[in-house]
Amino acid sequence: MMTDSSLLNSELDLQQQEELYQQLLLQTLGQINSESPDSKVIRPEPGMCVKTFSESNKEKVFINVCQSNSVPPPPELSREKLVELLQSDDPSGFRVPMSLGEPHTEIDNSSQGCTAYDVVINQDFFQKCQKDPLFQQFVILVSVEGLENKYNLELSREWKVLKNRKFLGSVSEQNIRTKSRPVIEELQPPEKSPATTKSLRRPEFTMIVEPPAGEPEYLIAEIKLPGVGSSLSLVLDVGEDRLVLTARPSLFHLDIFHPFLVDQENSVAQYNSSTQILTVTMPVVSS
Repeated sequence: MMTDSSLLNSELDLQQQEELYQQLLLQTLGQINSESPDSKVIRPEPGMCVKTFSESNKEKVFINVCQSNSVPPPPELSREKLVELLQSDDPSGFRVPMSLGEPHTEIDNSSQGCTAYDVVINQDFFQKCQKDPLFQQFVILVSVEGLENKYNLELSREWKVLKNRKFLGSVSEQNIRTKSRPVIEELQPPEKSPATTKSLRRPEFTMIVEPPAGEPEYLIAEIKLPGVGSSLSLVLDVGEDRLVLTARPSLFHLDIFHPFLVDQENSVAQYNSSTQILTVTMPVVSS
């Protein structure tokens, strides 16, 4: 790993540099964990119940789309923009904040066992979706895709919204995140380097899996940001399977998906102003 040369004595060898990086990483993790809690417990309100089934075994699956103002709303989206979004090559580029609950076993109207999932979205956005069938279908689609990505499912797109049932089972409390972005720790920057371009472009980056063999423990992204003099110019968002980075003003933009589920809360980012490389270390929770 690259570190600021001002932190190191010229006589330190590569092994000592690696030890110093690991020490910095542990210190940063400790700082994040010792801050105010990054999550809180909420009890959402029932919204609508969607019936579908698993493509693998054809078993029934119910999705309880719940509502709570503790979940932030998505960016403002008009019906015209939604139509454009659904017709675009990347409709998943629009992110709807949601909390995806753990699966729970329930009994349906036929006295058969089934699996249910609770999905919580912003209450005002839910009410907007209830007034327009297009928005309703959109929020069901993103809920289905979110559950598929998180739990490695394959769900049918032939779903049905139950008319006389808002929830299957009983409403449970959920833990939701109050912070979604890791702290970017800057490693003693030298003089700021002026930006040399104002054109928005994709930066060069490298993804590293540690350890290289066996079960992955960490996914490390090294992103080259020439011309960025300070971490204050960076906006980083680490998702479960996605990394989005913007260097302001309009210098770089990176939006990538990766094949792992990572621990967002314990992800750490460090920007080295000497090498102008951002290193994002993400603990892997599932592959």
